[in-house]
Amino acid sequence: QVQLVESGGGLVQTGGSLRLSCAASGRTFSTYRMVGWFRQGPGKEREFVGGIWWSAGITELADSVKGRFTISRDNAKNTVLLQMNSLKPEDTAVYYCAAAETLYNVLRKADLYEYWGQGTQVTVSS
Repeated sequence: QVQLVESGGGLVQTGGSLRLSCAASGRTFSTYRMVGWFRQGPGKEREFVGGIWWSAGITELADSVKGRFTISRDNAKNTVLLQMNSLKPEDTAVYYCAAAETLYNVLRKADLYEYWGQGTQVTVSS
């Protein structure tokens, strides 16, 4: 059974850092075409945070997190990492990892992803 599991969330003060991990069980990330991070804040719609076209290794980040967040992958551990620095209260959300088997030319559309993790809570206090 394919499963994506996020970890690394927690409570942090404004300006702090967290690193989220997404681990895949049941298959390796290299069998996916795209991996994305999304978030949903309280009372907000789910939004794209960043993603990676796996084969090419090309990443893309939302404008709201550029310069603060980075996406990387650890092939040996079969994980995708989201490093979040200079966190702001508006970054407070449940963060989800998602994976797609089909290659598209956009990473930002949540409905392109077939597999989703259960999410990890990130809370940034002011």
